[in-house]
Amino acid sequence: MKEGIHPNYFETVVTCGCGNTFKTHSTRKELKVDICNMCHPFFTGRLKYVDTAGRIEKFQSKFAAGSYASLQQRKPKKPKPANPES
Repeated sequence: MKEGIHPNYFETVVTCGCGNTFKTHSTRKELKVDICNMCHPFFTGRLKYVDTAGRIEKFQSKFAAGSYASLQQRKPKKPKPANPES
């Protein structure tokens, strides 16, 4: 390996939002993650919604309001009156 072109490699402490911490190796000294293997639904088997910015409530409020065009019922088109001039 060439000298001076590779980043420094540290023993890294990873901290999850659930409080779990573990050590690994990375180019950063500390990492903070939202979800890890101790709280992820795939590994735990429990359903958990991960909502960091209120996106679920925002979607539900939009869906309940019926503001999506694809959810609106289409009104039948009115037939055009015959043009007497032609």
